[in-house]
Amino acid sequence: MSRPTATSTNLSPTSVCPAELDPARLPVHVAVIMDGNGRWAESRGLPRLMGHRAGVEVLKSTLRLCSDWGIEALTAYAFSTENWSRPGDEVNSLMTLFERVLQKELRSLEQEKVRIRFLGDLDGLPEKLQNLIDDATERTADNSGIHFNVCTNYGGRRELVRAAQSLAQRAAKGDLSPEAIDENSFSRELFTAGEQDPDLLIRTSGEYRISNFLLWQLAYAEIHVTDVFWPDFNANTLKQALLDYQGRNRRFGGLDPITP
Repeated sequence: MSRPTATSTNLSPTSVCPAELDPARLPVHVAVIMDGNGRWAESRGLPRLMGHRAGVEVLKSTLRLCSDWGIEALTAYAFSTENWSRPGDEVNSLMTLFERVLQKELRSLEQEKVRIRFLGDLDGLPEKLQNLIDDATERTADNSGIHFNVCTNYGGRRELVRAAQSLAQRAAKGDLSPEAIDENSFSRELFTAGEQDPDLLIRTSGEYRISNFLLWQLAYAEIHVTDVFWPDFNANTLKQALLDYQGRNRRFGGLDPITP
C-alpha cells in the first residue's frame, strides 16, 4: 500500500508496537465501524466525498499499523445494505472510489502479503467493481500476511437469514439432519467462514450501536467507542483502543478465578 501523507491528525505509521502495549495480549482480530466521514467533511466545509477519501487513507494506515503491531486480522465496515438509501450521487461516488482504490492499491497489497476478502452480497455491486473484487481476492488468496476483510453491501441480519436458508435447503434435500445443525455448522455458512471472530470492535464518532454489523460474530467482542471521527483516527487512537482492550477482563460468561 502506498503510504498516506502524514497530517496533524494522522500520525505516521510505525513498525514498532508501542511500549505501553503488551504484545502477548493484543487482539487477534479487530473490527472497525468507520463512522463520521461525512460529518468530518461537513465540519470543514468540504463535500462529503472528501471525507470518504480521507477515510480511505486512514484505513490504509490502520491496516498497516495492525499488521506491523502483530494483529492478524482487520475487518472494516465499508458499505452497508442500508447505505443504498443515501443520495444517489454519494452512492455512485463511493462505488467509483472503491474501484479506484482497488486498482491503485492491489499491487501494494500483494507485495505486503495482505490477504483481502470482500464480505457481503457482492452480486448487488456494479459489474466493474465485482470484477475488481474477484481479481483482488484471487490474487491475494494465498498471501500469508494480515487478513483484511472489507464488508461491502453487508448487513448482519441479511447474513443470518442467508445462512439459515442455506442450512434449510440442505436439510430439505436430505443432505443435512436438522439435529446436526449447531453453532459450528451455522458459522460455516456466514460470510466470515474460516475467520476467527473479532476480539475487539472499534467504533468512531461516538455512536453507541453496532448498526447491523457482524451480529453473530461480535457475541463476545469487547467494544471500544471513541468520539473521534474516522478521518481523524490515527496511531494514538488505535493505541488507546488497544490499551482499553488490554484492561478488560474477558470472562466469556464465566467467573473470575478465585485467588487463594
